[in-house]
Amino acid sequence: MTTNPARVADKAGSAVAWETTSAAETHALGKALGEACVEREVMALVGPLGAGKTCLVRGIAEGLGVPTELVTSPTFVLIHEYAGRLALYHADLYRLEERDAVNGLGLEEYTETPGVTVIEWAERAPGVLPHDHLWITLDHLGGDRRRVALHPRGARSAELVARAVARLAAQLRTGGA
Repeated sequence: MTTNPARVADKAGSAVAWETTSAAETHALGKALGEACVEREVMALVGPLGAGKTCLVRGIAEGLGVPTELVTSPTFVLIHEYAGRLALYHADLYRLEERDAVNGLGLEEYTETPGVTVIEWAERAPGVLPHDHLWITLDHLGGDRRRVALHPRGARSAELVARAVARLAAQLRTGGA
């Protein structure tokens, strides 16, 4: 996993990007994010089909102590809830074609709970995101390569990124994942 040295994680609002070369690396990045979570975290995932959004969510789930085999894309249910160190609320808005359809889901209620809310296809629901959230873009670079960029949208999400970066740096130093 490589990081973009041109960006710094300790400035509020600055983005940090990685290029992952396998699903395992994307999962490990998600796990570091999950381990770094404190209550009331909101993550908005955007990227095309096959970019690795659900793989990243499985990693976040593992970092929260949720058994990863339970985590599936909630495409037909829209929102899955999982119990872990913190509750994980996983929404997938892929099937919603109109932004108005998001209004009846009650996503705002999830983003205000003590748990962690992760929304795939979040660009379809900009009005439900709190001011301070972590916007995560995933891009498919060919083969198993992905670019994962974390864009904190406030001080709280910048702290989440800083904690996750510190965890990843420690893992890379010790050779663990």
